[in-house]
Amino acid sequence: MDYFKYNKGELFAEDVSVEKIAVGAGTPVYIYSKATMLDHFEKLKKAFAKLDTTICYSIKACGNINILKILADAGSGFDIVSGGELYRAQQAGADMKKTVFAGVGKTDEEILAALKAEIGYFNIESEAELENLINLAKQAGKKTKAALRVNPDVDPKTHKHITTGTKETKFGVDIERAEKVFEQYGKNDYVNLCAIHVHLGSGGKTIDPYCEAIKKVLPLIDTLRGKGFKIEMIDLGGGYGADYQTGTVPTAADYANGIVPLLKDKNLKLVLEPGKSIMANAGILLTKVLYLKQGGSKKFVIVDAGMNDLIRPWLYDAFHFIWPARVEERFSFLKRTDKLDIKGLEFVDIVGPICEGTDFFAKDRAIPPVKRGDLISIFTAGAYGFTMASNYNARLLPAEVLVDGKNFKVIRKRQNYEEMVAPERLR
Repeated sequence: MDYFKYNKGELFAEDVSVEKIAVGAGTPVYIYSKATMLDHFEKLKKAFAKLDTTICYSIKACGNINILKILADAGSGFDIVSGGELYRAQQAGADMKKTVFAGVGKTDEEILAALKAEIGYFNIESEAELENLINLAKQAGKKTKAALRVNPDVDPKTHKHITTGTKETKFGVDIERAEKVFEQYGKNDYVNLCAIHVHLGSGGKTIDPYCEAIKKVLPLIDTLRGKGFKIEMIDLGGGYGADYQTGTVPTAADYANGIVPLLKDKNLKLVLEPGKSIMANAGILLTKVLYLKQGGSKKFVIVDAGMNDLIRPWLYDAFHFIWPARVEERFSFLKRTDKLDIKGLEFVDIVGPICEGTDFFAKDRAIPPVKRGDLISIFTAGAYGFTMASNYNARLLPAEVLVDGKNFKVIRKRQNYEEMVAPERLR
C-alpha cells in the first residue's frame, strides 16, 4: 500500500497536492510519504514477529537523515556499507547495537570508526577482511561480533547487475569454504564469529530463492554448532521485492509464511536488511514537461529531470510507472503497469535534458496527453533514486520533500551552483 492517490484527477501525496509541493520546492523534486514508509516497516515487523527479528533498514536505498530518524524512532536498526552511512546513522540517533556493516571493501578507517561506535555485527565478505578486522580490533582494544557472508549459489532471477548470491560474484565466500573459515578464525579473542549472513541480491519477485538459501545454510549452522561454534544469528540480507508494477511481488506476510517455518525452533536470531521494500513506493520523482518533440514517427516528452536524478531505467532496465500529476478523472487510477490499453492515451518516449542517448525514463510508454508546463510523476522512486543522483552535466541535485499528513517540508534543499563548485575552490 502507498499513500499517493488521485482525487478528482489531481495527484496527492497523503493529504498534500503534489502541485502545491512543486510550487513550494520546484522541480525536479523527490517527494516521500511518511505514512507509506512506516506502513511497510510495520508490516515487516508484524510478519516476522514470531521470530527474534531485528529489521535493519538498508541506508543505501534512501539515506536522508530525516528519514533515518523516522525509522529509528519506529524501532529500526540499520544496514550500512560505508563510513559515510555509519555517520548518517549516528546523526539520525540510531541504536548502534542494531547496526550491521556489510561491503567487500571496508577501509581500515571505516572499520575503526565502526569499532569505536560499537556496532552490532560486521558482515564479513572474505578471509582477508576477517583477518584484518581481528588485527584492527586487537590494536583498538575492542571486541566485536561478526557474521560470515556465505554465498549459497542461489539465483534470485533478477537483473544481472543486482544478483549477488551466485558463485560468480565478488560477494561472500562459497558455502564449501565457510567451515574452514570458522575453523581458522572462529576462536580468536577479539572477533566473535557467531553468525551467518546471506544476501541474494535485489529485486526478488518470489520467496523460493530465500527459502532455498535457508535450506542450504541450516546444515552448515548445524555442523558449526556441532564443532563448538556458537551460532546465534542468521542475517538474510535484503533485496525483497517492491511493487514497481502492481501485484508483482510477494507481500511481507508472503515472505514470512515461507521463511518463518524454516527458522522456527532453530534458536537463531534473525536480521533482515530491507531497503526498497520499505522505501521504493514511499517516494516519487516529480518532474515538469519542458518540450514536446516529434522525431519521425516518435513523439518525445522532454522533462526537467534527467538520468543524473534517476539512473535506474538506464542502469537496471528498470520499469517506473509514469503518469501526469493532473489527469481527466477517467485516468485517475494508479495501477502500475506497462500494459495499458485505454482509449485516449499516447505512446511517447519520456526523456531528460542530458546529452546522452541513455537519458530516458520510458520508451514507447502509453500516458495521457501532456503539454509544456505539466507535471509528471515517476512512481516507485523512493529507493535508489536520490542516493544514486549525481552532478553529471553540472546539473544541480534535486530537493527532497517529506509529507506527513496535511503537511510537507523540504528535508534537503535544492543544491545551488555555488554549493556545487565550492569544494573545487582552492584557497
